[in-house]
Amino acid sequence: MAKFVITPSSNGEHRFKLKAGNGETILVSESYTSKSACKNGIESVRTNSQVDERYEKLTAKDGRYYFNLKAANAQVIGTSEMYDSSSGRENGIASVKANAPGATVEE
Repeated sequence: MAKFVITPSSNGEHRFKLKAGNGETILVSESYTSKSACKNGIESVRTNSQVDERYEKLTAKDGRYYFNLKAANAQVIGTSEMYDSSSGRENGIASVKANAPGATVEE
């Protein structure tokens, strides 16, 4: 089963990773100043993951593919891993859509 894993940073901030059922990280958040803000970010991912227009498809300087998931206010709430192909990126987006709504939260 998929899960959001919240981890503290060395500077006291928090971030989360969305992990698929196989343990692979499919989305990483920005840093949040508090755990409660981080949890709000998770709820934002749950909501926005279902809206196609919220996915910003990008290509890195080295030619690899990735995406950002954005909130309604256009703020980035999560960034994917790097993919070798655009089809890999599409599979990553599909995985976030499928896994985020029902993922558990682990602190």
